[in-house]
Amino acid sequence: MAPWVLHVDLDQFIAAVEVLRDPSLAGKPVVVGGRGDPTERAVVATASYEAREFGVHSGIPLKLAARRCPEAVFLPSDPSAYDEASAQVMAVLRSFGVVVEVLGWDEAFLGLPDGDPFAFARSVQEAVLARTRLSCSVGIGDNKLRAKLATGFAKPAGVYQLTRENWFAVMADRPTTALWGIGTKTARKLAELGFATVADLAQADPDVLAARLGPRMGPWYRGLARGAGSAEVTGTPYVAKSRSRETTFQENLTALPEITAEVVTLAHRVAADVVGEGRLAARVAVKVRFAPFFTHTRSMTLPAPTDDAARLEEAALTVLGKFELDRPVRLLGVRAEFPDA
Repeated sequence: MAPWVLHVDLDQFIAAVEVLRDPSLAGKPVVVGGRGDPTERAVVATASYEAREFGVHSGIPLKLAARRCPEAVFLPSDPSAYDEASAQVMAVLRSFGVVVEVLGWDEAFLGLPDGDPFAFARSVQEAVLARTRLSCSVGIGDNKLRAKLATGFAKPAGVYQLTRENWFAVMADRPTTALWGIGTKTARKLAELGFATVADLAQADPDVLAARLGPRMGPWYRGLARGAGSAEVTGTPYVAKSRSRETTFQENLTALPEITAEVVTLAHRVAADVVGEGRLAARVAVKVRFAPFFTHTRSMTLPAPTDDAARLEEAALTVLGKFELDRPVRLLGVRAEFPDA
């Protein structure tokens, strides 16, 4: 267990890669998503800081982004370019001789066994910038949770430390959604119990939480509010937890045969991805976004792990049957989850 955990998070990563490819975009509001056409149905993958000032952020429809920021430059997503840039950054991090745990394209944990974490963090920032021309923020913590949350206070391009000593001074009055692992739905349930802030949740009765949120998850959320978390940084390569495909339709689907056919197509595309991974899927999920913008997900565990397209198709259609398809459909997605997800 390292004395310090550092969380390195690249600043506006996808937008920054696009600016490197086209320097004329520097300082402009840049929005990346879909095919880069704001008149089509697609969502924002990322937005530059300049675009975020207009209320544009990941996950909102491109059409809404265009209304909020008409002068934005819209670009199509280019995953291969982001893969390449990410690989370069991770190579820089590994060059420091510490354990690096990759979390995705744009973030990783580093385990620092000794030394000054602030000096080390600044060395990392300088090296990443010099060798990739990308900037990053660094959070310092005594465990992964605190390091991860510290990065949010460091952005952009800063360094921030969050430890047991300053945890409640920084976090106590923040909403429970400020915690890594608590989303809006869980926060709503916690608020119904009277726990609106991190301090509220930290003082909650574990039995009350267990009764509402489950015997394992309820107390775990209380631990989050107290800043508890693992400090073990593992150097195993990043492994995807799932593979998914989805399609946003320019015209809503209303006929069941059309919807079914699209799910079959997506299931086969996912099956090809699963085969490419060389792993077996253990669970299948289907996402349906109804008009105007209501998203629901259902899933099922497979009888046995598989990469067989016919079985994944069958499972996807079984899950699709769990939905009430009584409204127009604007998006469909199929996800295959691996056993260690």
